[in-house]
Amino acid sequence: MTRDLYARHRAVLPDWLALYYEDPLEITHGEGRHVWDAAGNKYLDFFGGILTTMTAHALPEVTKAVAEQAGRIVHSSTLYLNRPMVELAERVAQLSGIPDARVFFTTSGTEANDTALLLATSHRRSNAILAMRNSYHGRSFSAVGITGNRGWSPTSLSPLQTLYVHGGVRTRGPYAHLDDRDFIDACVADLEDLLGHTRAPAALIAEPVQGVGGFTSPPDGLYAAFREVLHERGILWISDEVQTGWGRTGEHFWGWQAHGRSGPPDIVTFAKGIGNGMSIGGVVARAEIMNCLDANSISTFGGTQVTMAAGLANLAYLLEHDLQGNARRVGGLLIERLRAVAAQVPHVREVRGRGLMIGVELTRPGTDEAAPEAATTVLEEARAGGLLVGKGGGHSTSVLRIAPPMSLTVAEAEEGAAILERALRSI
Repeated sequence: MTRDLYARHRAVLPDWLALYYEDPLEITHGEGRHVWDAAGNKYLDFFGGILTTMTAHALPEVTKAVAEQAGRIVHSSTLYLNRPMVELAERVAQLSGIPDARVFFTTSGTEANDTALLLATSHRRSNAILAMRNSYHGRSFSAVGITGNRGWSPTSLSPLQTLYVHGGVRTRGPYAHLDDRDFIDACVADLEDLLGHTRAPAALIAEPVQGVGGFTSPPDGLYAAFREVLHERGILWISDEVQTGWGRTGEHFWGWQAHGRSGPPDIVTFAKGIGNGMSIGGVVARAEIMNCLDANSISTFGGTQVTMAAGLANLAYLLEHDLQGNARRVGGLLIERLRAVAAQVPHVREVRGRGLMIGVELTRPGTDEAAPEAATTVLEEARAGGLLVGKGGGHSTSVLRIAPPMSLTVAEAEEGAAILERALRSI
């Protein structure tokens, strides 16, 4: 049955729509931190639909909220008052840390980043954008144009002028040998030099932890130091929290808070986990920025009643059960367990991450050369052992991406680590 579905997939969907595994997997249902395939095999899910199943599969509180709302009305558009949308916007604005915040809902992180770029360029009257090397911000025309990851940027055409800055990758590149303080100073000096050669851009967009790029991040405080330079010139800071938001990093509710010394970002984008699988994205910005558009704009599907009901229930569950704290505690244990394993596996260059956002970078032993074939081997072996993980990486890197639902238990973390250990030793 799966092979037949794969043949049908290949016949009607684009060749560039990638699938994991030599024999692609059809996931039919899930519960908690587990999913099942069409053959009835059970897997511990350490990727959560690309960090989207944030709390748990088939979370009763969310499914109940969706069913009840769907029984009343599913959709009406933003042309009418929408109580669930207002209620979720109030919660998000209060949690954002941005003063006088306004919230606009979209259907995805791509659309959220696209909206943030529209706001920033309109507010600043500039189409120049600063972005980070190794970054990923979505698959729309403008988001691809600012993505600093060749593997996810299929065209050099763009409506924006993009200038790329150092700093998103701590352990590779020209500044990798420096200590954290000198690393930050060098990146700031690079930014200042870059700004001396161009007209002032509209904004810097940055992921606090680069997701698709392999869960890389700078030292804490880098973006605070950048913000001081940007603020002097009126340049906005956009924090792309599509993967880092809602407490996944454990230490903070938002990734930008590790860089909050100079104040919050001007704009925050979010998506993925807030909907726990429902299509929710959004933008938070100061009122003067959000209200700068001088033409009408609506969102047909952004903020529909049923997705907002899911978001409200999911956020309430996250906060009431302190899933941020769980990500910090269980994620910390998982990282240390994987580092102990990595010390005995020559292919592992680094285990890095925060909370339940962990990257295992693989290289050819004794070198810094990427080992994509090793990553593929581990992915397949982990699946055979009953564990699903992701892949990523930027320029000449290969990384396993581990991001389970944030309700992961200690026992499940130990189980997943044991499966991953066997898979790593099989390289």
